[in-house]
Amino acid sequence: MTTATMHSPEPTRPQPLSTPTAPRVIAVTGGKGGVGKTTIAINLAMTMVLAGQRTLLLDTDLGLANVDVMLGLSPQLTLADVFAGRCELRETIVEGPRGLLVVPAASGKRHMTELLPQQHVGLVNAFSQLDIPLDAMIVDTAAGISDSVLTFCQAAQDVLLVVCDEPASITDAYALAKVLSRDRGVNRIEVVSNQVANPGEGKALFEKLERVTSRFLDITLSYLGAIPRDEWLRLAVQRQEAVVDAFPSAPSALAFRELAARISQWQAPRGPRGHVEFFTERLIAAQNADKRSACA
Repeated sequence: MTTATMHSPEPTRPQPLSTPTAPRVIAVTGGKGGVGKTTIAINLAMTMVLAGQRTLLLDTDLGLANVDVMLGLSPQLTLADVFAGRCELRETIVEGPRGLLVVPAASGKRHMTELLPQQHVGLVNAFSQLDIPLDAMIVDTAAGISDSVLTFCQAAQDVLLVVCDEPASITDAYALAKVLSRDRGVNRIEVVSNQVANPGEGKALFEKLERVTSRFLDITLSYLGAIPRDEWLRLAVQRQEAVVDAFPSAPSALAFRELAARISQWQAPRGPRGHVEFFTERLIAAQNADKRSACA
């Protein structure tokens, strides 16, 4: 397997588990580009790693991928190679800073934006055969309402919708929530306000979106929190590092740790929901194990 690293001189190959457990899968998405969803996905994943969780970051922005660039990685294989039949999914995994595992997508590959819906589902199903120990997986989606975005959000257990203080961000976030609810059965979304001046601005952004969705959509929005506008975060991006690792005392780093702490309080998934979902086989195995324990 090809590996890359920033902090660890000798990356180690993930070892298979005899009975892999189902990780929590969180999709980080946005109605429009430029709201900072990739930065949030990277820092949430790194926060989990620093807390001792085995975490994989999956880049599913299939045509304009940049997770590897933002982490200073140089992968030799990407999801484009998987779809071309040149390698298995497992072979694309690279090891990033602090042991964060990354599955990179391809950038500048137009054909990757034209994959069929069944190919997106096939990628989701491929994760059932990924026999590495994981506690969490963060899925960085593309922006908008393309089939890939909808499928990967549908396949995650939780969806984090990133908004910022721009009219188009709120309008497009509403459109994405509408399509997820109407077409994919996603009825619960967590909202993160990004690049805000203060906590009040972040809550106001959420309330602006929630007022419209509660009136017109059958969906529940919850406010997860806000990430402040922070020069330390900008500097970390320039250095191709996560701010929680490079500048752990920065205001944005503290905010990311607060988000991760709230996520850690969420109830673990008990089993599959009955439609396309990451790690379905592990979820079924966990569900069966719960049933056996209840009968014992």
